[in-house]
Amino acid sequence: MSGTFVGMPAFPIASEKAVGDAQLRHNLHKATHTIRGKRALVVGEQPDWMELRSAGAAIKDRVLRHLDVYLEQLEAAVTLAGGHVHWAKDAAEANRIVTSLVKATGQTEVVKVKSMATQEIELNEALAKAGITAYETDLAELIVQLGDDRPSHILVPAIHRNRSEIREIFRRAMSEWGRPAPDDLADDPPALAEAARLHLRERFLSAKVGISGANFAVAETGTLVVLESEGNGRMCLTLPETLISVVGIEKLVPTWQDLEVFMQLLPRSSTGERMNPYTSMWTGGVEGQDFHLVLLDNGRTDVLADQVGRQALRCIRCSACLNVCPVYERAGGHAYGSVYPGPIGAILTPQLRGFSSELEESLPYASTLCGACYDVCPVEINIPEVLLDLRAKVASSGHHRGERAVMAAARRVLSSPALLSATQRTAGRFRRLTPRRLPGPLSAWTDTRDVPAPPRESFRQWWERREGTNR
Repeated sequence: MSGTFVGMPAFPIASEKAVGDAQLRHNLHKATHTIRGKRALVVGEQPDWMELRSAGAAIKDRVLRHLDVYLEQLEAAVTLAGGHVHWAKDAAEANRIVTSLVKATGQTEVVKVKSMATQEIELNEALAKAGITAYETDLAELIVQLGDDRPSHILVPAIHRNRSEIREIFRRAMSEWGRPAPDDLADDPPALAEAARLHLRERFLSAKVGISGANFAVAETGTLVVLESEGNGRMCLTLPETLISVVGIEKLVPTWQDLEVFMQLLPRSSTGERMNPYTSMWTGGVEGQDFHLVLLDNGRTDVLADQVGRQALRCIRCSACLNVCPVYERAGGHAYGSVYPGPIGAILTPQLRGFSSELEESLPYASTLCGACYDVCPVEINIPEVLLDLRAKVASSGHHRGERAVMAAARRVLSSPALLSATQRTAGRFRRLTPRRLPGPLSAWTDTRDVPAPPRESFRQWWERREGTNR
């Protein structure tokens, strides 16, 4: 799979094409509104939903305050249960660890559970460079992989594809992977799911190595938890002789009692269900399985150090914020240039990566600040607050000297009544020379609007003239 986000342009450029794609907008509107409606129903029947949100936020904040303690507790519990714990400071180190573990088994193929962490570090690409083929088993991830595509949604990575497009992907790509799709394959969901099931069955039975992430890791017991809707993940977790789980260090919950809160919050917020069809939990290796846990930092401790931005680490990857965001609905996920699209991606990606390119600098502006994302977040992440904080950081960076000079000049004029009055008089005197379009870098602002002509006189001037006439 070559679907990486390397070298993506800034959000305004990347989203321009997407906004003009009518089929994409139709696919996104239909899918997000369907999920949004299901979520509203199951949340509405929960009388203590707001208390659950607050409890989830408090638990996550407690984890972040004492992250070192809980990580060591988790390591001890996993080791006691017969597992092996590895620490990875960044993507390169995590990929080296996983690749070496797979090579040690002598295998050249692995099956994978849907995992945001492994997508974040581009594990599939790293394994491919080492001669190891990774097979995605989640249906949506499989569609993305077979289509040589990129994920565009946290929960439904292939949300930008409709049923007809998926059928054509299966027809074209499955034959290249050794098991052709039926010539008369229909585009209804049961037929597509059956084609994927037949395609994957041999992989499940033959794979000796499985790779997963985890929705939660319980520090108290060393238990990892994966929630899914298809059952393919459980096949990956239980059948292989070796299981490797790559987990972000923020995924911890302290105790089993704390886990109960998130088992109510996540299904309702993500799939609009009271409970996920498949919830897998394991502590150490399953029946003699060789289990390895890779704890991933990759910028998370830097985020933890930010007093405003650290709340993004509460995220439980439910995607509720994507489904209500008017910007995401029109631009789609690819425009965000990251495995984390939508509002959460707009605050998480710049913090994990730093402002290393125009893309990261543009993401905090990929929002209307309407606040819908904050309203639906099951762990009360104040995304608009973090967006504003990140915008301030972008504006104060060394890359925007021109903008800072303009704002400094405006501050000087607006803080001096005499200078403001002189500027207004001059602008009114030369109002006929005002251009309809601005030159150079400012021209983008006038692509969709005309420059307003200054008034002939300011309010102060009008008031002085009126008072002078009335005397």
